[in-house]
Amino acid sequence: MAGFLVRRVLQGLLVLWLVTTATFLLIHAAPGGPAVLADPKLSAVERQAIEARLGIDQPLATQYLRWHARLLEGDLGRSFLYQTPTLSTVLTRLPNTLALVAASLLLSLVIAVPLGVAVGLAPGGRLDRTVGVINFTSLAIPPFWFGIVAILLVAARWHLLPAGGMVTPGQHDLGDRLAHLALPMAVLALPLSAELIRFLRAAVTGTAAASHVRPAAARGLTRGAVLRRHVLRNTLVPLLTVLGLQIPMLVGGAAVTETVFAWPGMGRLSVEAALGRDYPLVMAIALVVAATVVTANFLLDLAYGWADPRIRSQA
Repeated sequence: MAGFLVRRVLQGLLVLWLVTTATFLLIHAAPGGPAVLADPKLSAVERQAIEARLGIDQPLATQYLRWHARLLEGDLGRSFLYQTPTLSTVLTRLPNTLALVAASLLLSLVIAVPLGVAVGLAPGGRLDRTVGVINFTSLAIPPFWFGIVAILLVAARWHLLPAGGMVTPGQHDLGDRLAHLALPMAVLALPLSAELIRFLRAAVTGTAAASHVRPAAARGLTRGAVLRRHVLRNTLVPLLTVLGLQIPMLVGGAAVTETVFAWPGMGRLSVEAALGRDYPLVMAIALVVAATVVTANFLLDLAYGWADPRIRSQA
């Protein structure tokens, strides 16, 4: 088990290095820069002065090595846009994004698990066909379009929920926060629920038809006992696998959702940083997001061992 943990930590560090390196090269390869975006009419001399002050006039290799040297000291630089330490700026927004992602993930599981099991036990039925149409529609609708429609209908026309933001000015109670969370949470959870239902249906259908399940029912076990002991337990590993694949997409989708709903999270901050060519802030966001995804997948690896003792013995 110790060897497994060491391997996963080393793999996580490699992933973080690859992500930060790719982000560094891409953001510096983009045309323009902070000085040009601040004022396109600047002269070449003024632009060079600003770039020298920001430290982006050095060769890329020098900037890259300097960033990693500061990273080892816990310093990720200062934001060009906000003139604040980038790490504190990102960590201020991180809890908001984690709350949105966690709520969306929980809602997805609440929707997907009972529906996925139900359609998996009765494939081809009316419920299966209805859920299939809804899933297909959910995966086909772009999240930003669904978010805009939700704002127009639920917030603007029906006045049921707030259109955006995290809290109403002057109100900081839990009910107000949950009301602001509802729409972006639903937008993020809808496509994830469709994916989970699709995989759960296939897993439950295959497991229910396995050779070891029918004898269990013949021994006198109730339908609920067979479902808990033999069907649901064997679908845990595929479910965890799908969750591991969807978590990066969920975190990435939060950028669009947070922008549409003006949710003050890291996704919205990343859009602002990218549009403003805020190199240190983009790098810090990429590092924190990658670390969050790596940590989530590491926890899922541990959950594999809990769900399947065979995996735990092989680790």
